[in-house]
Amino acid sequence: MNNQTTMSFLDTFSQAWNDHDIDALMNCMTQDCEFHATAGSTILGTSFYGFEEVKAAFQLAWKNFPDAQWLDAEHFICGDRAVTESTFCGTKADGSRIEARMVDIFTLRNGKIQVKNAFRKDRPSLAVSA
Repeated sequence: MNNQTTMSFLDTFSQAWNDHDIDALMNCMTQDCEFHATAGSTILGTSFYGFEEVKAAFQLAWKNFPDAQWLDAEHFICGDRAVTESTFCGTKADGSRIEARMVDIFTLRNGKIQVKNAFRKDRPSLAVSA
């Protein structure tokens, strides 16, 4: 059981996403971390393993959605697991916009995130603004 992770820690992690602060974000992850993205060809989506792979994948989110934000975050912690629910908003290069509720399910270890497993509603992109 992990009793070292707090709601404040999860707020810090969420804020790092919104600030596009890769150093603060990775400070919340274990060295042997894993990230399972919202999409991909496997049952877990595209998966990334290890600190450097996860770091590159996180940075790719900001490259694909330069204005990405995760709004209205709500968290809960239960033992060595935690969940953050938020609204993902971001604009693609073609100008279309995504706005959908999502959850991250975390596996925690020693006060950090060892696994981030992301799920997002499969909502069509919003029309390009004229």
